[in-house]
Amino acid sequence: MLHCYVHIPFCRTRCPYCDFFLVTRQDLQERFFRALVEETRLRSEELRGRSIRSIHFGGGTPSLAPPALLGGWLETLARFSAFGDDVEVTLEANPEDLTPASIRDFRAIGVNRLSLGVQSFLPGKLEALGRRHTASDALRTTGEALDAFGNACVDLICGAEGETGTDWREDLSAALATGVPHISVYLLTLEKGTRLMRDVRKGAVVLPDESLQATMYETACGMLGEHGFRHYEVSNFSRPGFFSRYNLGCWHRESYLGFGPSAHSLVRRNGEEWRRANGRSLMRYLEAPGTAGVQNECLSERERINEQVFLSLRLASGLDPTVLLRHHESPGKVLATVGRFRTEGLLADAGGAIRATEKGFLFADFLARELLPG
Repeated sequence: MLHCYVHIPFCRTRCPYCDFFLVTRQDLQERFFRALVEETRLRSEELRGRSIRSIHFGGGTPSLAPPALLGGWLETLARFSAFGDDVEVTLEANPEDLTPASIRDFRAIGVNRLSLGVQSFLPGKLEALGRRHTASDALRTTGEALDAFGNACVDLICGAEGETGTDWREDLSAALATGVPHISVYLLTLEKGTRLMRDVRKGAVVLPDESLQATMYETACGMLGEHGFRHYEVSNFSRPGFFSRYNLGCWHRESYLGFGPSAHSLVRRNGEEWRRANGRSLMRYLEAPGTAGVQNECLSERERINEQVFLSLRLASGLDPTVLLRHHESPGKVLATVGRFRTEGLLADAGGAIRATEKGFLFADFLARELLPG
């Protein structure tokens, strides 16, 4: 089984908080998809004989891409691999880009899940986040996506300038009222080099403090849990049967191939694990897609274990403690650390595994660092 990720780097504008690799030129899309097809062809040996379990179009804003170009790449992928009958094909989309006609077109090429970058259903908060769509756009598009696919995800951000706990509960209520079966919740973070970080440092923007953000996160855990959502990963909540197959594949460290500038891959072969990273330059990618990879390394056993610890503690399924005991230099010390985190309410037992509690999810990376083999 194999998962595929495609990074489509085009956006109309850059949001103030975003540090993803993107470009705002739209005139390069056809050239980009020619390069994408070429990269895929040149890497066809990595695909042959493999069954594709999920495909995720990320970005950037993939919903800006003409459906025919996306469909053409999917046809290329299908020439070198096999698609399972239930392959999950997810498209990230902004509400302002979608119409009933474009949704039909995306469905016609094989997309069967939309991940909507709503971020908020509240007008003032959308303005604070620098989003282009309106609250009515968000509600309309979510409804249309559910009508067309029955499977859609809504992204929400908490901690915007001026946001209160009451605002956040209203936002969550609006998302729940749509009937969407998957909701991702992200705390607004300051990323290096973004306009938001510069504005905060200048005092032009004041964000809610960490305590209020933590309370908002706990509110999301409570409200979504009360409505039948399972908190299956730090930022992700889903009704049964609607978990993101691609994301779970990555968190479980299953093999995946990344195509396009800045995309990453993880491939297991002959008992080894290899990571590949494509460069963050669109022009270099267009000129030579066959040499897009700027990093290709075989992971050491320590690197594999470290990744497993970090990623497992982000999941509700948790981490098999024998992984720690087998690889830690001091098993007694790590058991004592686990016990201390249990006492502090950060870790709990789950069917033989140890997992972060909902409080612990806020400190998942810290927990992982404390438990890494010495």
